[in-house]
Amino acid sequence: MPGSTPESGSPRGHGFGTSPVFLASVSTILGAIMFLRFGYAVGNTGLLGALLIIVLGHMVTVPTALAIAEIATNRRVEGGGEYFIISRSFGVTIGGAIGISLFLSQAISVAFYMIAFAEAFSPLGGWFQQLTGMGWDPRFISLPAVVGLSALVITRGANIGVQALWVVVGILGLSLLLFFLGSPVDAPLDGLQVESQVQSVSLFSGLSDPDPFILVFAIVFPGFTGMTAGVGLSGDLANPRRSIPLGVLSATVTGMVIYVALVVKLAVSAPPELLDSDQLVMSRIALWGPIIPIGLAAATLSSAIGSILVAPRTLQALGGDKIFPAKGANPFLSQGVGDSNEPRNATLITAAIAVITVALGNVDMVARIVSMFFMVTYGALCAISFLEHFAARPSYRPSFRSKWYLSFWGAVLCLL
Repeated sequence: MPGSTPESGSPRGHGFGTSPVFLASVSTILGAIMFLRFGYAVGNTGLLGALLIIVLGHMVTVPTALAIAEIATNRRVEGGGEYFIISRSFGVTIGGAIGISLFLSQAISVAFYMIAFAEAFSPLGGWFQQLTGMGWDPRFISLPAVVGLSALVITRGANIGVQALWVVVGILGLSLLLFFLGSPVDAPLDGLQVESQVQSVSLFSGLSDPDPFILVFAIVFPGFTGMTAGVGLSGDLANPRRSIPLGVLSATVTGMVIYVALVVKLAVSAPPELLDSDQLVMSRIALWGPIIPIGLAAATLSSAIGSILVAPRTLQALGGDKIFPAKGANPFLSQGVGDSNEPRNATLITAAIAVITVALGNVDMVARIVSMFFMVTYGALCAISFLEHFAARPSYRPSFRSKWYLSFWGAVLCLL
């Protein structure tokens, strides 16, 4: 496998610790959906409905995180992250089929996050139109951004990506802090009269015609699915058996706590009509409003960085296992650069897919397909953990054990 070394303790890839796993995962969890759609969720389902969405979402993600932690402490996870785990448990045929879907979801996610990144600049759309006489198009931001990010990762490798993660996660944390320190809204929205103070919390939706619960759940669920983003760095970790469980589980718990606090804050700070009408309602609540578009930009940029770091490593691992039938494709994709085995060729392919997807402009349908790809991956990971509990293989001795019924429940929910 690319980037693998003997168990002697020699350096692997970049030799990262736990921090990059946690940062890549938590920055993907706390991304565009959190800033743009959770006000809509609270407005249409009420506080209790939003909390139920969080519970249901984590009934899928928590068993998956536990399954990953279990499998990663049984064997050394080499380059390819989730693909490596699945292919070494189900074989390279099934693993390759799921791995290709996983890679595509990761590569298209780069484009999705870059399009959401451009939404952070939408408040400047009117100014841009007055200045240039041209209509505002988010691709004016998203296309240069994805090209620039790809060029940065290709030329500087994963080190610069991890350093950038520290910066953008810091901005993300500051934006959340100022949001939680903010006060209830006291201004109307486009003629909509809003009370100066929110008098009561809507436990259920106060809208006259709210969207169905299952529709709201489908829209916001991708916000919970980033906890495995850091697993793709497995080939660059000094101690994957420690870093993957600790990083994934801590990111999952952190995201869950923040989401619960977020929906409570939204429910007590704005009426349902405003939550439903303004996708940047968090900026009206925050102590300093402009920090929310800045935080949105940081969150989406960090998510894109996480995706563009892990997608090439999945593709590199697929090439290393000779998954692709085209002559010359596998050696080209599996080739690494330097002592850290940087997947430059695979990064070029990932960047090309991201640029093409961004140029199409609208990835709403693609985002739903991406969620399906992740569900397939999560379901497979939970199924592996469930089956290993009853296989009685002498070689399966993880130092961390999940419960078989949790893994079974996660697999069934992913299927449903």
